[in-house]
Amino acid sequence: MHLTLLIPSLFWPDTTQPQIYEDLPLSSLEKLLSKGALRRHPAQEIDAWLCSAFNIAKQHNWPIAPIMLHADNSSLITHNDFWMRADPVHLRIEQNHIMLADSQAFKISPEEAQQITQSFNQDVGRHYDFSLLPLRNDHWYIRLPHSPQMQTYSLGQVTCRNINDFLPTGSESIFWHKIFNETQMLLHEHPINQQRESHGELPINSVWFWGGGIMPDSMHSQYSHIWSDDDFARALASASHTPYSKLPINANEWLSDNQLSGTPLVILDNLSVHAKYRNAYEWREILKRMQNDWFFPLYQALKAGRINRITLVAVNEHSLLEFEIMRSNVWKFWLMTRPLSSYIVKHDAN
Repeated sequence: MHLTLLIPSLFWPDTTQPQIYEDLPLSSLEKLLSKGALRRHPAQEIDAWLCSAFNIAKQHNWPIAPIMLHADNSSLITHNDFWMRADPVHLRIEQNHIMLADSQAFKISPEEAQQITQSFNQDVGRHYDFSLLPLRNDHWYIRLPHSPQMQTYSLGQVTCRNINDFLPTGSESIFWHKIFNETQMLLHEHPINQQRESHGELPINSVWFWGGGIMPDSMHSQYSHIWSDDDFARALASASHTPYSKLPINANEWLSDNQLSGTPLVILDNLSVHAKYRNAYEWREILKRMQNDWFFPLYQALKAGRINRITLVAVNEHSLLEFEIMRSNVWKFWLMTRPLSSYIVKHDAN
């Protein structure tokens, strides 16, 4: 069995803080990495990595919206329709920066989503002949009659970042800058936001447009089964007819499946939200639990021959590290165990 293990934010994004790895009991993870051949690649978001893994061609952007829509409501997908994600966000001014928080930082009810999108459709959308569809509380869609000549940044790329560095580019981007500004004006004093602020909740004061494209004609991957709690991974599995399961509690539960074989993909994505929001304490605590829940059992399974090979992929905003770990390497005593911090290449702080 060849397991691919995808772990976003395995490494802390602020490379100027090597002390964050101090006193972390990660012996099994460090052994795994030390026994692997390391390849470094340019930084890549998890959604972009998944698109590449499923052999999806990039359009002006990675076509994340239509693939997600196919999972949320496939009846809306028709040939050559262009769909874009249009997700509710909170913007906050800090000095000369405008910082963005996604729905991981706030809750939004179905009633709030319906009222906000209805106001947008009546006030902004009717002038441009499109409407927001709140198929889920925390992520929405928009359908356009043609593919705009524009490149956007994913919500994951801009979360907790200055949006001035991530606004759309391309020949039609000015039009979308205008819609972005009109949306903020509409939501600035919206009754829903007045209610939210009176209750101490973050206002939903903008919408982030991203992930636009046309549904790919076909997609496929090398994976025999996918285990993940990531919505986009689930959507890709559905569209490519790849078997999919929710992530089990730990590796022992996963390994207890007697049908395990082939080339499974397991995505451990519970570190990324804390890394994006720079919550160092929770990031460390989760990583410590992953040592016991995942890394120790997987290392033992590799030694016992239940797994022949592990490809561990660690992605964050600065780098993509790929470790190729063969079972035969476990017994190479001269491959000395290295601390997690030794793999970090320092970058300037944001």
